[in-house]
Amino acid sequence: MSSNDPLGGLQIALVALFVTALVTAQVTASKVLAFGLPFSLPLTGDAIILPGAAVAYALTFFATDCYAELYGRRPAQVLVNVGFAANFVFLGLAWLAIGLPIAANSPVPQDQFSSVIGASTGIVAGSLVAYLVSQNWDVIVFHRIREYTDGDALWLRNIGSTASSQLIDTVIFITIAFVIFQGMPLNVALGLMVGQYIFKLAIALLDTPFVYAIVRVARGKQKPRAVTAD
Repeated sequence: MSSNDPLGGLQIALVALFVTALVTAQVTASKVLAFGLPFSLPLTGDAIILPGAAVAYALTFFATDCYAELYGRRPAQVLVNVGFAANFVFLGLAWLAIGLPIAANSPVPQDQFSSVIGASTGIVAGSLVAYLVSQNWDVIVFHRIREYTDGDALWLRNIGSTASSQLIDTVIFITIAFVIFQGMPLNVALGLMVGQYIFKLAIALLDTPFVYAIVRVARGKQKPRAVTAD
């Protein structure tokens, strides 16, 4: 365990949070959420529309930023690769569950089960591409900002890396998962992109104090120190 982890289980906890949130996002992404606004925005109107996975997926960037800060760039990229593999595990298990015979007294009919779980195929396809690009971008930008600021301004690298990577992720994911796989009209998809990105950007701003808290606890409440890229 890293010397930056005096609590012993923090590294495991961050990995568990990352993988759990990632897989949860795949299951919940097919539901589209709508939140009313007291004002109107371009493309979205008086409501923010976003996939149900937005909250869970936002947590993955929170976890990777904490992980990158505490353990360095290479371990963070290993975490991203583990998450990528977890997507395939989820997809394989989901289709296995769909293909296995169903009991006559099953409370969930086969067609309903297949339509909900099977819908995740397009979601996973979109998220796999978006994931590889955005998560690696997040880790790279996080450490570039660290280098430019000489290890200071944790808030800047947390917000800067997440804001840019979430924009990339949103565009790729919505395009593949909803436009290509589900035939969503482009004007509706644009509204979904705007709503999702606004929500993710708000999460990036709100989670910054929690990133500071975790880093300070892990480092014995000392000022964050620079770590190597290894």
